Amino acid sequence: MTATAEPQTDALLAGFASEERGVARAFLHTWPAHSGAPLAVVIAAFNEQQTVAGVVHEVPQTICGLATEVIVVVDGAHDQTAARALQAGALVCDVPFNRGQGAALRLGYRLARARGAELIATVDADGQYEPRQLERLVAPILAGDVDFVSGSRRLGDELTEDPVRRLGVRVFGVLIGILIGHRITDPAFGLRAMRAELTANVTLEQPQYQASELMISAAMRGYRLAEAPATMRARPEHAGTTKKGGNLLYGTRFARVVLGTWVREIRRGRGGSGSRRWRGSANTHSS
Repeated sequence: MTATAEPQTDALLAGFASEERGVARAFLHTWPAHSGAPLAVVIAAFNEQQTVAGVVHEVPQTICGLATEVIVVVDGAHDQTAARALQAGALVCDVPFNRGQGAALRLGYRLARARGAELIATVDADGQYEPRQLERLVAPILAGDVDFVSGSRRLGDELTEDPVRRLGVRVFGVLIGILIGHRITDPAFGLRAMRAELTANVTLEQPQYQASELMISAAMRGYRLAEAPATMRARPEHAGTTKKGGNLLYGTRFARVVLGTWVREIRRGRGGSGSRRWRGSANTHSS
């Protein structure tokens, strides 16, 4: 790192939580600030050594004409996740302790912004999503129509076979739609794209189940949101075990996050109807 880059990095690190500064400094020493691709694809990974390399390889080198880079935040894994992500060509931030997917993604967003990303996308490390479908999420943002696009298995394809989870997606979609006053088809999809500044301007606190927190906070703070058809593949047999728990526990915790986020945003005075701007599916008419 050059002498001029060191103070620059120190200034950036001031925005990181204290427990993140060491790993962030090491990351930005290897991959310096303000030298990244315009589109960063952030992946949070915990014990996904069997699938993470394949996911990294699936991310296109360019999406809608934008060069991409993949940032994998390894969240306290005790297997070869970090090594395999690095071998696959990702920029890897190896955090030595496990804090949850939400915390790992928040760190990834900060690193992406520090690298100079204009857009940030996410995909899970377990192989259930198709990174090549990111183009249909990024395109409406580049067109200036929206600020955030989430994939939707209900508008696209769902290849999983858990009827309870399918019902949960519908129930929570209706609940969130009622809370923010707009239709949502899929509140828990891991394939997303957004303007980088959005990740700095919303409040993200959840260690898990952060998809709904991000969606609700963005919508209630006036960002223009959309959904696009996407595919959810069956979980690969060789993937690591799910971190979300059984259906009852998952549903209870998800409901707590949804209602807690909505109450928090209302209390902060950001829930007025004048601040809400919602677009329907990115591939259909606006609702």
